[in-house]
Amino acid sequence: MAIPLRSSRPLLLAGSVALCVGTAFAGDVHRAIVSRTAPAYPELARRMHVGGKVVLLVSIKADGTVASTKVESGHALLAPAAQDAVTHWRFAPNPDATESEVEVNFNIDGQ
Repeated sequence: MAIPLRSSRPLLLAGSVALCVGTAFAGDVHRAIVSRTAPAYPELARRMHVGGKVVLLVSIKADGTVASTKVESGHALLAPAAQDAVTHWRFAPNPDATESEVEVNFNIDGQ
């Protein structure tokens, strides 16, 4: 069953090999990514040729650390790796806590 995505929030694109976008958006609040960790491709998913994207709703504290992540959509084999990686990301400080949707792409071909 597909989970509908919220169209009101732009998505941040990230890849399992190369992370290509350096900012995230939450409503009108711009939160630059200070540091990020690439997700580890799960071995079982690699052996099964499972790829695709995982969309996470990320709660970001005022100090820029990630408070929590919630899987909005994506393959169950890939979701924990995406959550683990994004939990280690650091965003620019902001007076308020914010939320952003983050898309993490897993490409079995490594492209």
